[in-house]
Amino acid sequence: MNYVQFLNINIQNTNKEQLLQQLKKGVLITPNVDHLVKLQKDKEFYDVYQQAEWVVCDSKILYILSKLLKNSLPEAIPGSSFFTAFYEYHKNDSDCKIFLLGAAEGVAVKAMERINQKVGRNIVVGAHSPSYGFEKNETECEELIKIVNESGANVLLVGVGAPKQEKWIMKYRDRMPGVDIFMGLGATIDFEAGTLKRAPIFWQKIGMEWLYRCLKEPKRLFKRYFIDDMQFFYYFGKQLLGIYKNPFVK
Repeated sequence: MNYVQFLNINIQNTNKEQLLQQLKKGVLITPNVDHLVKLQKDKEFYDVYQQAEWVVCDSKILYILSKLLKNSLPEAIPGSSFFTAFYEYHKNDSDCKIFLLGAAEGVAVKAMERINQKVGRNIVVGAHSPSYGFEKNETECEELIKIVNESGANVLLVGVGAPKQEKWIMKYRDRMPGVDIFMGLGATIDFEAGTLKRAPIFWQKIGMEWLYRCLKEPKRLFKRYFIDDMQFFYYFGKQLLGIYKNPFVK
């Protein structure tokens, strides 16, 4: 498979249809601008990226900027819309059984009910909202592993935000042998439950969904988008000039 290099990671050069057909096994993570900034300082997060089987562009901004590189991406595949396409693609596949892990109390169950009603069968076989800071509680993590394993799910969506979700998946994936596909997809569970609205299609098409979300949740997202993530353009400028260096490779 071909790749497009952004800073210190390789993003797979694929489109949504190809991904739907080829995604049978492995960990799927979906880089955006925020991920790429974190990947300059977080070695554990960087190592997760090196181990993931599927690294797919989540961001319209990265898709547009890829046009400035030697190889460009064919399209952006936002994780939230991809997950909807994924369960629609597998709606008649009785072997596809999904578990939703994440979001606030009760939200994952609501998402499960809505998806199953839409699909017309119980494609989502379980849902659970972990406590805040669960990743630091080994007892709760053990319980979560047990719940997922006993559900019979072979697809696990973890939506607790990056880089927490990706690190948790990679740490415990081997403890869930029945799960073939792991997805770290942020706010997807909230979108599916209807507790968080996605930006209108126009905002999505022009690459401004991030601004729409910031306007809806300014207290939580302003610093992330307008301060932290601005560092990306400094690093990307260095890449275009040929002077960027991977901080984790000597």
